Amino acid sequence: MRVVAAMSGGVDSSVAAALLADEGQDVIGLSMQLYDQREGDIKFGSCCTLNDLHDARRVASILGIPHYIMNFERQFNENVVSNFVEEYTAGRTPIPCVRCNGDLKFTTLLDRARGFGAPTVATGHYARVVQAEDGSYLLKRGLDATKDQSYFLFTLNQSQLACAKFPLGTLQKDDVRLYAENRALPVARKPDSQELCFVPDGDYATFVERRTTKNPKPGPIEDIAGRMIGSHTGVHRFTVGQRKGLGISSSIPLYVTALDARSGTVTVGPRHELERSTLHASDVNWVSGNPPPTNYRIAAQIRHQHRAANATVSALDRGRARVDFEEAQPAITPGQAVVFYQDETVLGGGWISSSD
Repeated sequence: MRVVAAMSGGVDSSVAAALLADEGQDVIGLSMQLYDQREGDIKFGSCCTLNDLHDARRVASILGIPHYIMNFERQFNENVVSNFVEEYTAGRTPIPCVRCNGDLKFTTLLDRARGFGAPTVATGHYARVVQAEDGSYLLKRGLDATKDQSYFLFTLNQSQLACAKFPLGTLQKDDVRLYAENRALPVARKPDSQELCFVPDGDYATFVERRTTKNPKPGPIEDIAGRMIGSHTGVHRFTVGQRKGLGISSSIPLYVTALDARSGTVTVGPRHELERSTLHASDVNWVSGNPPPTNYRIAAQIRHQHRAANATVSALDRGRARVDFEEAQPAITPGQAVVFYQDETVLGGGWISSSD
């Protein structure tokens, strides 16, 4: 069967392609050029750089598979970068990797794959797709708990899962690197990407200021009683749960507890003020296509590195959902994703809009 392997130039996507090729699959390697890299220096360790594209081509040559580079700059800017800027200026904290996975790798890339006569797209994600007895597709966590990436894939639907392959889903990271070494792939010991590909220096605020059409709005920093204790140059410089870089002095550690983009107010308080028991999510996707019953028991994960917590979820109108936790959770952050699990299976997820 012909399959398109998304190749970013890292060890994970390279081994995913290698596993398929070694199984005898008819593999075509596709790499995505996502942004104009002439705008500034792109350091090693970010993804999708010119060096990464070169590495992907070297790996494809070793595997003996064709390799193509597709220009997705327009789609990436429209679906990922623009959303990133809009969310920060609105006082929310986005996750561009989710947008990239759903809107590019499993929408745009899948369309391109069909042009090659390939019904399936494979990636290097640590996740699994399992077909249930009724013929539906289940999205499950990767078996390497330290690398599981199912959190980033909650937007996938049944038609996309039917066309998805995750060859690394049952492997441990150490085994992936060992496979790359045994296969003599030049990326076997290449470090994992740590920064956003389009903000390699990690300076999100400056990037947003360069890209936004709105002038950042200065405003007050207030304590939880509403007293002004400082000022700032824009809410895009803050995120809920932030402690460092507040520009204020206090006898106790203070954290950002709320952001109001309309008034420009940043509210800070002690750590316990971050705890919330309820959140509301918007643009919710149910992987099966059908929401569960009201007050359905799940484990809800509010950040990629956060342990899923026991909760109930209730589907609401207009693609929304309410999540009630058994124990209050710290720093529930608007703009981040909440993903619903039942054991190892992703039931769905959405974007956090508010917390109570």
